[in-house]
Formats: sequence, structure tokens, C-alpha cells
Amino acid sequence: MSVHSENDNLEKGRDDVDDSDAEFGGTEPRQKLERRLLWKVDARMSIMVIIYILNYIDRNNAGAARLRGFEADLKLKGQEFATLLSILYVGYIIMQIPSNMFLNWIGRPSLYLPACMIVWGTISVLTGITHNFVGALLTRFFLGFVEAAFFPGALFLLSKWYKKNELGLRTAILYCGSIISNAFGALMASGILSGMDGKLGRAAWRWLFYIEGALTIAFAILAIFVLPDFPANTRWLTAEERALALRRMEEDVGVGDEEQTEGQGSGLWLAITDIKVWWLSFALTSQVVALSFNAFFPTLSATLGFNTTVSLLLCAPPFLFAVIVSAFLSHHSDKVGERFYHIVGSYALGIVGFVIAISTMNTAARYVSLFLMAQSYAGFIVFYAWISNTFPRPPSKRAVALALINAFSQLGNVAGSYVWPKPWGPTYHNSYAICISTSGFSILLCWAFRQHLISLNRALDRDEEEKRIKVKGFRYML
Repeated sequence: MSVHSENDNLEKGRDDVDDSDAEFGGTEPRQKLERRLLWKVDARMSIMVIIYILNYIDRNNAGAARLRGFEADLKLKGQEFATLLSILYVGYIIMQIPSNMFLNWIGRPSLYLPACMIVWGTISVLTGITHNFVGALLTRFFLGFVEAAFFPGALFLLSKWYKKNELGLRTAILYCGSIISNAFGALMASGILSGMDGKLGRAAWRWLFYIEGALTIAFAILAIFVLPDFPANTRWLTAEERALALRRMEEDVGVGDEEQTEGQGSGLWLAITDIKVWWLSFALTSQVVALSFNAFFPTLSATLGFNTTVSLLLCAPPFLFAVIVSAFLSHHSDKVGERFYHIVGSYALGIVGFVIAISTMNTAARYVSLFLMAQSYAGFIVFYAWISNTFPRPPSKRAVALALINAFSQLGNVAGSYVWPKPWGPTYHNSYAICISTSGFSILLCWAFRQHLISLNRALDRDEEEKRIKVKGFRYML
């Protein structure tokens, strides 16, 4: 889509929103209504943080199980454990785009996302009854296949309710679920692995999958009654709140979601032919490789020389620190309306952490490096907000773009599964060197993308000047 035609689309309907406050009784009554609306939506959206915690726990519990006999009981050898980690992302990649297209079509995330949760929780439980590599391989593949629905679907759901200057913080709060899962998941795993070994004749690592999978199913049932749908069909909104929710999205970019009637195939075509989608895909994939330490965090913590329980407990503080940094960075990014420097600043600190880890085996220094590595998730979260800001409309294109970029980036997780082989431990010099390189490459791509958006904004400026449009329209956030 050309800059001129895109600007024409975004300018459509701007004259209709000049008197938007009058519909709601004036400026002050509208502000009160908007605060009430956001409070209601935020309260219900908050359950997605818990869902994402469970999503990541079910995905990453193999790393904790590895410390208590998972490999030995399944008789894994060579790169088979790494293959179990990577195969999950094959299913994850395959399903994301069709899932988001289906979600946009069905329009009922309150039913679709919890249904997927129930299925992946069941598959997680089934992982606990496997006895060989093939059985574990199948459960891991289908786990990724079903889990693929949640994160791109959650991003799309957020983008249907929140304006671009609200998305950063909400995206951060959502993604903090995955970060908290690294802390909370390690604590939960520590308790299960130390207290459930031999219960009912089952190994502790099997109980890990049973308990965490069952917890996911329980919360999925609750989520059916809590999650919102889209503004046009959410049942618990008043007529006035629904009108305001739709109007907010219309004002944000000059045209509302409900006016966009392109088919699903059109949204797919618009996404795959947009260079910005592929640009962001490569930048995100490169950083995902740098963040591959996440799945091996218990292993890296174990290099500090403590026992299994202490090693798992030591995983929690770095990720709790990352949550705090993420909340602050995302809030500040929203407040000042800037993305690039918030992203690369966090990435740069992560690189400092990799350099420290590659330079010394001192226990204190290496533990500090884990904090610096973990906080790089803060920049990663702001990056996701940047993606949503870059593809505002039409919703069919945004649904595919979010899914495509996230799905493509999972190739980084596939590659990252092989970045931390045991023979490279305990120093993991080669692993850290790879992370430094890929994070640096992501920073370079982000800088080039920012320059591209600057040129597009200038073109939008010229287009408005030529058409003598006085009210400034949509601009890409830098």
C-alpha cells in the first residue's frame, strides 16, 4: 500500500470525530466514562497475565525437569533434549497466522483462547506419562501447535481496545507474565521437584507436568467468564461504553475497526507484501536468539556451583528485576511517545551482561550478569508495542502482521535451542558470543527501521500539505 493511499484511508472519517465529546455529554463526562471503561477492561484483561504465566511455565518446565531425571528416565542422548525444546516452536510457527486469522473472523477471544488453554494444559499433563523420546517429541510438538494461539491473539485483542499511547504499558504488563513465569515457575518447580519425588510411585519431574498442566486447565475455565471479546460484541458493556470504545479506536488513527471490511485473504496479502513486516520479523528473530538463555536459565544458574534447589531459587530474582525494569521502561516509552532508544538501551545493557559472563567465572559477577541479561526483556517488550503501533489498520492486516512477525521470530527459538550445548559449559563462551552478535544485529536493524519510518512520516507530512489538511493525521511512532 502506498503512503498516499494509506494516508487517504487514515484520513477517512476524521471530520466525523471533531465533535466526539458532545456525544458523551461533553469533555468532562467523557473523561469520567473513559476512565470507567478503561478500569473495567484493564481489570478483565489482567487475567491474561496469569494465562501467559501458565503458558510459559508449560512451555519451559522441561528445563527444570532436566535437573531431576527427565533426560535419564526418557533415555535421551546427544542433542535429543535440544530437539525436544526446538520441536515445540515448529508447531508454534505453523499455527500462529491461521489462528489469528480465525480469531479475527470468529470475534470471540473469550471462548477461543480459553479453549486452546484447556487443550494445551491437557497436553502438558500427557507429557508426564511419556516414557521415551518419541512420546515426548509428539507432546512437545502439539503443545507448541496449540499454545501458538495465545500470545499473538492476546496482542491482537489488546490492539482492539487500546490506543497507541496506551499499548506499551499494557503490552509490558502482559509480557511480564512470561518474565514472572521464569521466577514463579522456578519457585514452583523447586517445591514440586523437592517434595513430590516418589509420590504414588512417580518421579518428581512427572508431577511437575501433572500439576502445572492441571493448573492451566482450571484457570482456562475461569477465563471463559472473565476475558472480553472485541468492543463491538462484548456483552458486559453498556451502549454508551461500547460507543466510546469504538470511537476511541476511530480517533486513534482516523478510521475505526468496524469500518474495515477487508476479507481475511486480503489481510494476509496486505501483511506479506509489506516490507515493514519482514523488517521487524528479522529484527525480532535476531533478538530471540540472544534471549535463548531463557530456556536454559536453570542450567546457567547451576554454573554458580549451588545445589539443585538453590539453583532454581536463584532464577527468581533476576526475572523479578526484569519485571520492574519492563514496567518502568514501557510506561516511560508510552509517556514520551518513543520506542527505538528505549529498545536499544535495554538491549545494550543485556550485551554488557553477556560480556561479563564471557569474561569471568567469578560467582558474584556471573550472577550480576544474569540480572543484566534478564532485563533485556524490557526492550523486547517495547519492541512488541512498536509492532502494534506500526500496523494500526485494517484489523485483518494487523492480525496477520502480529502473528506473522511473532511466528517468524520463533525460528530464533529453534536456533536458540542449540546455542547452549552441555559440552560448551560451564563457561558457555561460544553461547554468549552468539548472543552478543545477534543482539547487536537486532540493534542495527532497529536503527535502519527507524530511519525508514522517519522517511514515511515525512512523506505523510508532504501529502497532508498538498491536500491542505490542517488536522495532523496518523504518524508512525519512532
